[in-house]
Amino acid sequence: MGRAFLLAHDLGTTGNKATLYDETGRLAASAFEGYATHYDSPGWVEQDPASWWTAVCRASAAVMERAGIDKHAVAAISFSGHMMGCVPVDDAGRPLRRAIIWADQRAGDQVDVLLREMTIEEIYRITGTRPNPNYTLEKTMWLRDHEPDLFKRARFVLQAKDYIISRLTGEYVTDHSDASATNAFDLVKKEWSDEILSIAGIPGRLFPPARPSTEIVGRVRKVEGLDLEGVPVVIGGGDGACATTGAGVIRPNEGYTYFGSSAWIAIAASEPVIDPEMRTFNLCHLAPDLYMPVGTMQSAGGSYDWVREILFTSSEKGSEEASFDRLNRWAGQSPPGARGLLFLPYLIGERSPHWNEDARGAFVGLARSHGVADLVRAVLEGVAFNLRIIFRALTERGADLGALRMIGGGIRNPILCQILADVLGIPLHRLEGGEFATSLGAAVCAGVGVGIFDGFAAAENLCPVVGTSAPDPSAAGVYRRLEPLFSDAYRALEPTFGRLADLQSELG
Repeated sequence: MGRAFLLAHDLGTTGNKATLYDETGRLAASAFEGYATHYDSPGWVEQDPASWWTAVCRASAAVMERAGIDKHAVAAISFSGHMMGCVPVDDAGRPLRRAIIWADQRAGDQVDVLLREMTIEEIYRITGTRPNPNYTLEKTMWLRDHEPDLFKRARFVLQAKDYIISRLTGEYVTDHSDASATNAFDLVKKEWSDEILSIAGIPGRLFPPARPSTEIVGRVRKVEGLDLEGVPVVIGGGDGACATTGAGVIRPNEGYTYFGSSAWIAIAASEPVIDPEMRTFNLCHLAPDLYMPVGTMQSAGGSYDWVREILFTSSEKGSEEASFDRLNRWAGQSPPGARGLLFLPYLIGERSPHWNEDARGAFVGLARSHGVADLVRAVLEGVAFNLRIIFRALTERGADLGALRMIGGGIRNPILCQILADVLGIPLHRLEGGEFATSLGAAVCAGVGVGIFDGFAAAENLCPVVGTSAPDPSAAGVYRRLEPLFSDAYRALEPTFGRLADLQSELG
């Protein structure tokens, strides 16, 4: 009998990554298909679900061709997908409009409607998340209020991966992790919250049944453009939960940080971590007996991308690798603390720890003596300081983290890894294949679902540590002195941010 393969699809913000893992968890092949994101109005961020389907079909064919296999070698298919979306579909499963994805901010008025009937604290206690325009519930309320005819035709509101599963199997389901990022799910009962849905005025029938991530939904039907008929489909999970499993964080008091365009720190816990200041939030882990307390920031690698775009003209950028190498050399020429220069990395508002969509970026302490090296280093340090606040919010409630694993594109940047270790004050273990951790988490779901893996403990050995960044005591001492100044700078500028955001909207 030949090798069995697990096909995982990671529906990300920029495109779909298909990966094939064998029964030992070894990555055999990968393929990527991009798709467009639409920004038709300020704060609106949409994608066409048809483009997800096309990407899944093309990437499936490409990855199987590269691995030299056909559908008979695929033991199961599973999914990771971007979370907090809103895909209204009709009775036949056809999308009624483009998907409103996680980054969309249009539903601010709907948050206000919720808060007339319930406090932030009450919603946070039930769902593990505070009300926010990013979440599915508020986006669904926006559809009801602004597109009522379409809303009346909606049979379900789906997430990205759940839409693809419906195309594959004809079944309408979601998993606990994606459900927990809707703001409408009771985190402890693991069921839709009748209380919150009633307050929101949203019928519960719009939200599909929420199931464990390892449940087999059905088998792939005969569908045009995809040669996977008969392959079992395992639900999988939201991208954050899949990344947690792919990072091998499957026991309480284990944690990791992801560093890409955005960044987060997450831990595994046996129960939700309720932060009195609500700086962090909670999701369901893929493992059914665990939760995933997490704090996520908006613009991490995005801030480094921004400074690169500002400093280099198109002709100067050269390759992406060369321009980032140059930035890293500059950052290394400035000492820890960037000669007393601080950067607030709030270029597109902020989620954790401030939950302020009006927050803006700023250099604080800029002097004539500062050079480009100091500016570049301050950007990396500012991101690290914000992650430090998230780290403290998680550990203040009892988590005992002596180290963090690290995944995402940031693992390729040695000076970033060192700054993070120095600011957080703990070692960072860089994981082999950390850029594929999200896909690996979906593959583990598939393997557990069809019995290839005995359980989620299999994830521990599938993403080994390949290097460690240990904190430098001298640099860590500098950062301990700067950290309260970073927090003070945000608090001092917070009233100004709101006024500036209003003016920016007015001036375009």
